[in-house]
Amino acid sequence: MPYQKTDINDVFLFTPQVFEDSRGYFFESFRQDKTLEETDFNFEVKQVNTSLSKRGVLRGIHFKKNPPGQAKFVSVAQGKILDLAIDLRQSSSTFGRWRAFELSQENNLSLLLGYGIGHAFLALEDNTKVNYLCDSVFEPGIEFGLHPFEFGIDWQELARPWGINDFVISPRDLNAGTVQESLHILFP
Repeated sequence: MPYQKTDINDVFLFTPQVFEDSRGYFFESFRQDKTLEETDFNFEVKQVNTSLSKRGVLRGIHFKKNPPGQAKFVSVAQGKILDLAIDLRQSSSTFGRWRAFELSQENNLSLLLGYGIGHAFLALEDNTKVNYLCDSVFEPGIEFGLHPFEFGIDWQELARPWGINDFVISPRDLNAGTVQESLHILFP
């Protein structure tokens, strides 16, 4: 089964079936009907975003207020990331739980993030290109962030195996709120 449940509610790791031959390889990177069948989540793409990052770039923790919320399907077209999903739903049994996944052009793994899941990633290589399929369009008035080191996330420790000691973080992410400051906008 390409979609595997993780220990965070509504976060699924997708492993495609890769077909290789003398020309190279082919795989279906996303299929709506299979996503619904395997996860019971009807993910419809409304916007596709792409970012290009240098090694050490740390983006997030980003989320969209619910409702309407935003689900994402994250994959790496080039390079490698440490992708972090965190449950921001205060009523969830996995609230505050986070997990990091290595996604790369080599392993072809992707993450499906349901509503109420915060998202962040660290680029592990230069010229890392990340694609985000989103089920809603960008709405600046209800798009938020949390400081990347909230919830006890130790990016220094997470980055150590790749020899990354310094991070490049946007002013927006550095000035993002703490969990305590953001409880009123986190999911019920």
